[in-house]
Amino acid sequence: MKRAYNFNAGPAALPEWVLQEAKNSWMNFNDTGMSIMELSHRSKDYEDVHNEAKELLSSLLSIPEDYEILFLQGGASLQFTMLPMNLLEADKVGYYTLTGVWAEKALKEASKVGEAAACTSSKESNYTYIPALEEINVPDNAAYLHITSNNTIFGTQWQSFPTDLKVPLIADMSSDILSTPLDIKQFDVIYAGAQKNLGPSGVTVVIIKKELIKKDSSLPTMLSYETHASNNSLFNTPPTLAIYLLSLVLKWVKQNGGVEGIAAINNKKAQTLYNVIDESNGFYKGHAEKNSRSKMNVTFTLQTEEITKEFLQQAKEAGFIGLNGHRSVGGCRASIYNAVPLEHVQALAAFMENFQKNYK
Repeated sequence: MKRAYNFNAGPAALPEWVLQEAKNSWMNFNDTGMSIMELSHRSKDYEDVHNEAKELLSSLLSIPEDYEILFLQGGASLQFTMLPMNLLEADKVGYYTLTGVWAEKALKEASKVGEAAACTSSKESNYTYIPALEEINVPDNAAYLHITSNNTIFGTQWQSFPTDLKVPLIADMSSDILSTPLDIKQFDVIYAGAQKNLGPSGVTVVIIKKELIKKDSSLPTMLSYETHASNNSLFNTPPTLAIYLLSLVLKWVKQNGGVEGIAAINNKKAQTLYNVIDESNGFYKGHAEKNSRSKMNVTFTLQTEEITKEFLQQAKEAGFIGLNGHRSVGGCRASIYNAVPLEHVQALAAFMENFQKNYK
């Protein structure tokens, strides 16, 4: 069966090896006579999967022992609320760097919980760049600094991160976690919806310093990090299928050279598309400034709406899926997450070159 050229922004492409492994065990996981979806989350067969996923993630990202790994539900959007509920003290302010729509939404939700504000923003340019580190001024009354490491809609990505902060650094890494080596110790909390690089939709990974997990009886039980940390993320029924597929994705990453190996391929994929854009003499124009370009989401526009519509129509006919840009930017967007093969990106680059050459 021919696979689509899947450039969807999320839910996104999954590795073929992962899908095949899941297919092989679909009706009979680990000789149980049941699918993974039918197993009790209290059974040893499932707990082994659960714990292996944590161990693989810890190994691949070199997560120190003083961090807890949580598997939660509700997507990154629930973390917009859960994070300030757990970390935003009454006499403090949660500060946010506004670099896109999802950062805006995180700030909006935090403001419903307590006092929150933006400390820097690139909104005036329609989020074409990531603010320089020296522009980030974190006031003394800060509870934490929140960043969104990759901005899917606008195609921008942090190239380096704030250091020497006196407050916790929080990162929404939903769209670039596991795509490049990372120093976990730079961060106090990382959260990520799985549906870009980690697996399917339905599970959210939270990596949090244990010292930040506090028991607070005033919090709703399910919105307390302590509830999930003290129960190995098994307080209630977890999304078992999503966590199983997450574990398979992590095995696939390990088989392909770990995060370092994946990053090398990601660099080639991004460079392949950006080369076409940069060498097109303005036929294609990237939305993001060059020093802020994302290696996960390549956003670009064409010269007119008419040309854009023709490009997208021909691309669809050629089997390229998910290239429509978000309405905030228009144009096109190619999401080239970990599981998108280099060959698919090369095929898109060739299509872009041929479209420019033949367009009249």
